[in-house]
Amino acid sequence: MQQQALVAANFSLHAYLQRIGFDGAPSADLQGVAALMRQQLHTVPFENLDVQAGKRIWLTPEHIVEKIIGQGRGGYCYEINGLFSMALTALDVPYIWVAARPMFYPARRPKTHMAVVVQLQGRQWLCDLGFGSYGITAPLALDTLNEPVQQGHDQFKLSRQADGDFLLQAWVDGAWANQYAFDLSPQEWVDFEPANHLNSTHPDAVFVKSLLVIAHHAQGRHILFGQVLKTVANGQVSKRNLLSSEVGQVLREVFNLTASYERSPASSPSGATLLVVD
Repeated sequence: MQQQALVAANFSLHAYLQRIGFDGAPSADLQGVAALMRQQLHTVPFENLDVQAGKRIWLTPEHIVEKIIGQGRGGYCYEINGLFSMALTALDVPYIWVAARPMFYPARRPKTHMAVVVQLQGRQWLCDLGFGSYGITAPLALDTLNEPVQQGHDQFKLSRQADGDFLLQAWVDGAWANQYAFDLSPQEWVDFEPANHLNSTHPDAVFVKSLLVIAHHAQGRHILFGQVLKTVANGQVSKRNLLSSEVGQVLREVFNLTASYERSPASSPSGATLLVVD
């Protein structure tokens, strides 16, 4: 496996562990990587507040560290998986980045998602902390194909398509739902700049159209999409429609994010309500 190394001058493994509330010293084995992945998922939310505010999403490693560790924020796939990659680098765990094609749209989309594949114990494992609603929550072995894998209250399955790409599926509402496809062509960090620009500026991009915040917890996850708050706990789903005035409070109390919520159609690519991070 080609060794990747995402390094930031301001990254400290100690500060990272404090940010995610990790007790003890992490180990550079499968158990240690799984523990880091779980703890980061439970403390660093998936969120597109900056996109909704019309701000530029910087993929400079130092910007990611300052945003997530320094400011206590979250981010979307490049930022969240990027931070996780820095921890893997610090632990000397070999990994590559892969470009993934979201597969739940009615029309074929480009490879705009980024995930991480690590090499541990002679096997390759998919690690992805930034896919969103039905993302994996633990490393998934690439050699376990066509078999349901239970992760908490979720089930996932990897298979190979006719073109050789891996396909990740999740069990959703009683059926297998396609999530994304990828191959093992190693990507460089700079390769994700075009996808980042598209996801953060294109008017048809879901992150530009709608607010999306996801926080994982031991029983499931909280998902805020637009002004609908969905809570998944122990396999049960509940939904609540929020008033505009309630969104800021939910961001603070449910997702541990500090933000003000205001109407600013003029500066929004979608003409939608914007979130401005304090």
